Amino acid sequence: MADNEPVIQGVGWDLTGEYPAADSAEIDADFERLGALLDDIERRNGALIPLLDSVAALTVDTAADAIEDARQIFALIERARKLLRDPETYAECCLSVDSQDEQAQALLGHLQSFSKRFDELAEPLGQFLDLASGSVVDAYLADPSVALSRFNVEHSRRRRHELLPLAEENLVTGLGEDGIHAWGRLYDQLSGTLSCDVTVGNERRDVGLAEAAGLMQKPDDRLRENAWRAINETWDEHVESCAAAINAIAGWRLEMCRKRSVRAGTTVHYLDAPLHANRIQRETLDTVLKVAEEGIPLARRAALLQAKAYGKSHYGPWDNRAPAPVANGEAPIAYEEALDLIARAYGEVEPSMDDFVRMMAGKNWIEGTVGPRKRPGAYCTGFLKSRTPRVYMTYTGGSSDVITLAHELGHAFHSWVLRDLPDSQRRYGMSIAETASTFGETIVRDALLRRAESPAAALDIVWEEAAALVTFILNIPTRFEFERNFYDARAERPLLPKELKAMMRAAWEKWYGDSIAEGDPLFWASKLHFYISGLSFYNFPYLFGYLFSLGVYARREAFGEDFFPRYRALLMDTGRMTTEDLAAKHLDVDLTQPDFWRDTLAMIEPRIDHFEALVNARTQS
Repeated sequence: MADNEPVIQGVGWDLTGEYPAADSAEIDADFERLGALLDDIERRNGALIPLLDSVAALTVDTAADAIEDARQIFALIERARKLLRDPETYAECCLSVDSQDEQAQALLGHLQSFSKRFDELAEPLGQFLDLASGSVVDAYLADPSVALSRFNVEHSRRRRHELLPLAEENLVTGLGEDGIHAWGRLYDQLSGTLSCDVTVGNERRDVGLAEAAGLMQKPDDRLRENAWRAINETWDEHVESCAAAINAIAGWRLEMCRKRSVRAGTTVHYLDAPLHANRIQRETLDTVLKVAEEGIPLARRAALLQAKAYGKSHYGPWDNRAPAPVANGEAPIAYEEALDLIARAYGEVEPSMDDFVRMMAGKNWIEGTVGPRKRPGAYCTGFLKSRTPRVYMTYTGGSSDVITLAHELGHAFHSWVLRDLPDSQRRYGMSIAETASTFGETIVRDALLRRAESPAAALDIVWEEAAALVTFILNIPTRFEFERNFYDARAERPLLPKELKAMMRAAWEKWYGDSIAEGDPLFWASKLHFYISGLSFYNFPYLFGYLFSLGVYARREAFGEDFFPRYRALLMDTGRMTTEDLAAKHLDVDLTQPDFWRDTLAMIEPRIDHFEALVNARTQS
């Protein structure tokens, strides 16, 4: 490579500011401090636990000592959480880059016992605050040391009727590490070590799944299809393992719903936990899905236009991250150029957002390399002690990579905005987590479109917008449709691989209809989101975030110079409000009603009209 030739792939991230290595003395020192904190929590729990059986009958006077103990335990838990989560985040970061990193694997294994003990020791405080009377809880929250955790306490109490006795909750936590979470870890390990044979031109190449997924971002239609089929061939060889894992994970959750239903005296639905975690109401989710279904014709139209641009009659499941065909023969976008594009686009909203992107790049807090043992996907994570974010992806120079990078940097910016708040107000639901990220995508697309100097350049940019519509209005609901139908069926018995394939194919057909050449029957095996043991239904938050963020973005012109302060204030409140309250306060809208969501979809239609004109001009020329 010549000295002046741009580097396409991204650089590796710098984790040394947190720990120098997975087996470092610094991690050992944190474990020693963590152990001491957990010992202190256990000692203080000795006074709290005996009160739990009769906690509802306590008055402010009879609970005075317990209230003070609870405040002290809260402070200890918050300190311990940092010392537990940072090594865990570090290990996961290492394994994302090298799925066979033995030191990181050993660190995660070592963390299991700490994590199990932490969860068990935190449970008594949770039960005390969930089950105590409102007056006792108000007395607890009256102290400034815990007052800022009010929202979390009150939100948790909404599911208080589902709580099992302390001993049973601890049993669930203890068994989970080698139960549901072990299945999730097995899938992660499998996805990081598998490879597939992809036909590239006239040769067969053995590549990791992440690298193969990167090939589906290339403008060569045949190459994308080859990569998709190669990935599916590999997963098809492991469907029994995947079926065992997904059945076990869902079965565990459904059994917990049954146990909690008995305790609550009412049915605990499998959607209750993800809705609560996302801080949205079932009525809101139903409204969003209803409006998404209304948007199917528009999204299918976008998919068919993408197919037309490639000279095809139907969209393929390998086209989900396809670039505009005009990119054929054009040079890929170098990593540094992509960062500059994103920084300048962010800066058009607010100069400090430009500074943030350049800071992330300058500190090497972004992982963008290409490697055979990298895990597929992209994400944003962060370290609690330093309050600094990290972005992970595999950057190969496609325009969709630029959008992915803009998306993950949106997550990172959200984290950065919250860095000075207390930890209890920095944890937010996934539905809102996608707001800043999808907002970041839209910023970059619009900024790039304004700079486009030709119809071909404009098509390349608008293409990503059309692709986003297809992803969020068709692909994300397809995932939800499958997962909901799977949970309904799994309540009766485990499903066979052939049944999972049929169920997945049916979900594709329902949402994509005749716009797609064929469904993806193995998507249940290849999509890691279905195997995240700590979260279920990791799909509808993306649809929610997409539409919600576009609704926020649509108000940019109306709010004028006041937009960024209002946007920042909205992000600041994400850790201390329900989503419905957040929208009512900052946007003056009711999310349980379809108007806001329909207005957002209506805003997208002229953009697809523009996309159609560009596609027609290209195909007719």
